[in-house]
Amino acid sequence: MTQPPLQNTRFNQLQTTVGERLLGWVTRRWRDKSVALIALFAGGYTAANVTTLYLSLLKVQSLGALGLLLFFEVLIRLRQRYAGQQPGLAWIAIDNFRIGFLYLIVLEAFKIGS
Repeated sequence: MTQPPLQNTRFNQLQTTVGERLLGWVTRRWRDKSVALIALFAGGYTAANVTTLYLSLLKVQSLGALGLLLFFEVLIRLRQRYAGQQPGLAWIAIDNFRIGFLYLIVLEAFKIGS
């Protein structure tokens, strides 16, 4: 005996969306996964180097941090405007680079204690 189709409630829509996003990672091509992972690691590596060089060269480190914040805000605004619902591989790489970069900046801040 087959089950009747589920009603289209908000909970059912949420459940379907979460399932598609979780399984979307598994069903993607290996190239997409590897580019996303490399971009995440590259963001972390770049953050480790940028924090030592960029912020040490500036006299006022607060302005350097503000500059990095504004740069990433511009990236977020551009993504919202141009990427759409299904972002391409380049936008996924940019997002993962940004996530890796910001994660390592926060990690460095906790290590320094400031």
